[in-house]
Amino acid sequence: MALYIDADACPVKAEAEKVATRHRARMYLVSNGGLRPSQNPLVDTVIVPDGPDVADMWIAERAGRGDVVVTTDIPLAAKCVEAGARVLKPNGEALTQANIGNVLATRDLMADLRAADPFRQGGGRAFSRADRSNFLNALETEMRRAAQEALNGG
Repeated sequence: MALYIDADACPVKAEAEKVATRHRARMYLVSNGGLRPSQNPLVDTVIVPDGPDVADMWIAERAGRGDVVVTTDIPLAAKCVEAGARVLKPNGEALTQANIGNVLATRDLMADLRAADPFRQGGGRAFSRADRSNFLNALETEMRRAAQEALNGG
């Protein structure tokens, strides 16, 4: 069981580290630089070369059944779900076989709308305390499920 964090611009790295440590799970913080390495022996900081989706590819090649991935990158999430990993967004929303198709379709639709209307830009709402709390609860649940899955051999 491992916890993979798509660490570029991830607002819940510290919370993820606490949960991973509590579960004694290996955690991989994957980015293309700019992260301060953790002193925690369970946390590996993985710096990948610059380039489009290099961090995503690193995670996708390794994550599978019994692992948990934290990302906002929907195509990465889809690959990880397909490989059997449990996937969370930093706000605690779970991405699963049941919803990943709709989430991908919505992402693609929004990208098309933004491309068609250059004034339709901007992000969503700010990351809140409630998002952080939801993430902590969801990660705890997914780590327990992943541990059970790993014990049962998938």
